[in-house]
Amino acid sequence: MKQALLVIDAQQELIEGNDNEKPVVHKEKLIETINHVIGKAVEADASLVFVRDRDVAGGKGDGFQVHRGIKVPEHAVTFDKLATNSFYGTGLLGFLKEEKIGHVVVMGCQTEHCIDTAVRYATVSGMDVTLVADGHSTKDSPALSGEQIIQHHNHALNGHYNVDHFSDVRQSEEDIFQPKHDEYRKKYGM
Repeated sequence: MKQALLVIDAQQELIEGNDNEKPVVHKEKLIETINHVIGKAVEADASLVFVRDRDVAGGKGDGFQVHRGIKVPEHAVTFDKLATNSFYGTGLLGFLKEEKIGHVVVMGCQTEHCIDTAVRYATVSGMDVTLVADGHSTKDSPALSGEQIIQHHNHALNGHYNVDHFSDVRQSEEDIFQPKHDEYRKKYGM
């Protein structure tokens, strides 16, 4: 099965914050984990896809770019979006279908918005998803800390399914490019 690593909104200003916005929690660890998983993706011969949000830094300048600490391979593909959903108004789904991608590994920002949406949308679009538990982040909200939001989504999305396809949540140290989604299919008699 062909695979892709999807790094969503790992942009300079979103991760680091600005005069009006706080940085994401554990930003240094996030960057380190993204780089680690990029290395695993290269070893697994997975497609590398970056998605940037045009709302970040007004869609221009250094703040809009993928964080300077992230090592973006030359052969990576980039899509820019205007919506929370990385698939809406972009060529992302078409690219993944054309490449016959059956398994997507998801990382990036922000957990409760773009990450959650991408995981759920990919499952209804015919792909199994692995969310990297320690590879996504967000900011504190008025109701919950960033850490609580991350923990909640790791729990809620682990085993989430849309009839035929599942999301699995695994740590970056695991063999995330060896998907375990068939275990869910057996569990649910599929």
